[in-house]
Amino acid sequence: MKLWHHGDFRRLWAGDTVTQFGTFVSLTVLPLVAATALAVTPFEMGLLSAAEHAAFLLFGLPAGVWIDRMRRKPLMISANVVRGVALLTVPVAWWTGVLSLPHLLVVALAVGVCTLFFDVAYQSYLPSLVGREHLVEGNAKLQASQSVAQVAGPGVGGGLAQLAGAANAVALTGLSYLASAVLLRRIRAVEPPPERDPGRRLTTEVAEGLRFVFGNPNLRAIVGCTGTANLASGAFVAMEILFLTRDLRLSAGAVGVVLAIGGAGGVLGALTAGWWARRVGQARTILISALTSMPVLLLVPLAEPGWGAVLVAGALAVYGYGVIVYNVAQVSYRQAICPDRLLGRMNASIRFVVWGLLPVGQLAGGVLGEWLGVRGAIWAAAVVSALCGLWVLFSPLRRLRNLPSEVAA
Repeated sequence: MKLWHHGDFRRLWAGDTVTQFGTFVSLTVLPLVAATALAVTPFEMGLLSAAEHAAFLLFGLPAGVWIDRMRRKPLMISANVVRGVALLTVPVAWWTGVLSLPHLLVVALAVGVCTLFFDVAYQSYLPSLVGREHLVEGNAKLQASQSVAQVAGPGVGGGLAQLAGAANAVALTGLSYLASAVLLRRIRAVEPPPERDPGRRLTTEVAEGLRFVFGNPNLRAIVGCTGTANLASGAFVAMEILFLTRDLRLSAGAVGVVLAIGGAGGVLGALTAGWWARRVGQARTILISALTSMPVLLLVPLAEPGWGAVLVAGALAVYGYGVIVYNVAQVSYRQAICPDRLLGRMNASIRFVVWGLLPVGQLAGGVLGEWLGVRGAIWAAAVVSALCGLWVLFSPLRRLRNLPSEVAA
């Protein structure tokens, strides 16, 4: 609980909380804009979802090098300002009658690029701000905020979309990013200048980050598990709104409630992640959470109109709980073992793979939705999710209770 008294961490925490709230409102209302105002097809919905995460494939690896060469706080502030302005163009276009799918795709891509830089920067900034000995506590608090946003964001987004229209609800997201930028500017800690070597080539530094990640068998297993989970999650999320609105015939407000209940599991997961790491060990926490939570998505495609909303909400709550516990454990581990000079490249290399698979999964979800129907695409995504834990089960992690915490040379 020491970070409660750390002023600069509280400012980072507040800024990130506002950012996460806006993000989860956006993840609900942008697809609702596409589904209700533009009446998109399943493939077009997959395309929109893919655009939100395409940046991780396009810029994921060089972003790590650039971030290691910059101060991270100004970068986070700039990313939030750009995200806010881009999203505010959506309601303006709607009010003037010119909103289109290409406009949404461009906004989603721009927001995705800023999200890439913000997320890698804040994960690389945290160790220098709070010290490595407080990483589990810091990540747990940040994940708790993300989970609370996951609960409140969809409910608020769905409610606003039903009351005022989905395009108008996007305005809240844009304003939240601008508010977050103001909060982050209040961090007082002087960030040390990054190490610079003007003679080093971009490709050399990218390769150094990749070697660090894939040369460690524990990190390889974590990347494989997380990447496969994101591939499945991408396909699932791309069809989720269509499944809830068309197959289960839920209103926009009911969709927000279902997603909010599902997100409540993530809040509980963030609050108890530290307990799991202390009680059963960090390595076992990664293993157990992956094996028990990710197969739960198999319950979702069993749902039917009426009672099915309860089944989906319960499944998403259990899934969210396990995923957040898993994320706190694995993110804290990789931050703890990585030297400061490689933090940006390490985080970016991992995100290039695990987040880069999200748009692949989202496009696949759109294609499967056209081919197998929305429910069939949900089935396919759930089956892949159920297999994710095999990466860590058949790795050195299964023989460990705790993970080594020494910073690598």
